[in-house]
Amino acid sequence: MVVTLGGTIAMSRASGEAGGVSPRLTGADLVAAVPGLDQGATIKVEDFRRIPGASLTVDDIAELIELLQKAAASGTDGFVVTQGTDTLEETAYLLDLFHDADAPLVLTGAMRNAAMPGADGPANLLAATRTAASADACGMGALVVFADEIHAARHVRKLHSTSVAAFSSPSAGPIGHVIEGVPRLHFRLQRHRALPLPLQPAVVELVSTTLGGDASGLDDLDRRADGVVVAAFGVGHVPETWVEPLQKLAERIPVVLASRTGAGSVLAATYAFPGSESDLLARGLISAGSLDPYKARLLLLAQLGAGADRARVEAAFSERR
Repeated sequence: MVVTLGGTIAMSRASGEAGGVSPRLTGADLVAAVPGLDQGATIKVEDFRRIPGASLTVDDIAELIELLQKAAASGTDGFVVTQGTDTLEETAYLLDLFHDADAPLVLTGAMRNAAMPGADGPANLLAATRTAASADACGMGALVVFADEIHAARHVRKLHSTSVAAFSSPSAGPIGHVIEGVPRLHFRLQRHRALPLPLQPAVVELVSTTLGGDASGLDDLDRRADGVVVAAFGVGHVPETWVEPLQKLAERIPVVLASRTGAGSVLAATYAFPGSESDLLARGLISAGSLDPYKARLLLLAQLGAGADRARVEAAFSERR
C-alpha cells in the first residue's frame, strides 16, 4: 500500500503557471510516473493527506498509525508512506514507536519537485516500494529510503536543506542499500516493543541551549507543558544559570536531557561541574542517551500521552536510547 501525505514529492504547478509549487499530485499520479512500480506486487493507493510536511501534526500521524494497523491486520504485506522531507525524520520515528506489525513500513519523499529537472521522487518511490516488498525488511520497524540508502527511523536525520542525498544516519550509517532495484540489508536492528494506541494529546516543549542563553524561558514552563526536552551543549551541558531552574522544573514534570549536536550520546559521569551531565542527572533530569532532541521529544510525548508516570518514562528512555 502506498499512502500519500503530500510534500515535495507531490508538488508541481499548473500548466503554464509560473512561480512556486504546491501539493497537487495524487497517489495515482505518483505511481503512474514510475514505470514497473507494480512489478511483482499489487499496489493499492491511499491519498491520506495532501499538505506540506511542515503542516503535518501529531494528530495526523496518530490517524495514520490507526490506518496502517487496520490495513496490516487485513493482510497488507508492506507500506510506503510519501511525505514532505521537512518532518520526515520525526514522522518516521513516531511511526516506528507504534508500528507493531512485521509488514515493512518505508517512508520516502523528494528534494526536487516534479517540475524540476532531475526530480528524485520517482526513483525514491521505486526504491521504497522495492524495500517494502522485500521479505528481508519484515520486522524492522519503520525505515527511510532515500537516494538508494536504507536507514532506520531511530537513527536517520535530515542533514541538508537541498541536496538529493539529504538524509543520513550520523551515529550508525545506513542499514542497507537498494542496488539494481534489489534491497540489500547489511544487518538487522533490535526491535523494541511497540507502544499501544491511542496516542493521547500531550504538550512537550523543546528548549535549546545557546551561548549566553537566558534561563528565564524555563520559568513556569510546567504550567504550559507536560514535559520538556533540553537540547544541551555537547555531551549534556547547560549554562550554570540554568541548573537551579531545571532542577525545580524536573521536580514537577519530566525533563529529558539530550545533545543538540545531532550525533553521539549524552554522557553520565565524565564531567562534574555545575551544569554538567552528571550534575543534571543527579538533579532529576532523564538522559536521552543517543536520541536527538527531536526524537526524544516524540518518545516523551508518546509516553505522557499514554499516561506514563516518571518511572515508566525513565524505563522507556533507558530501553530505547
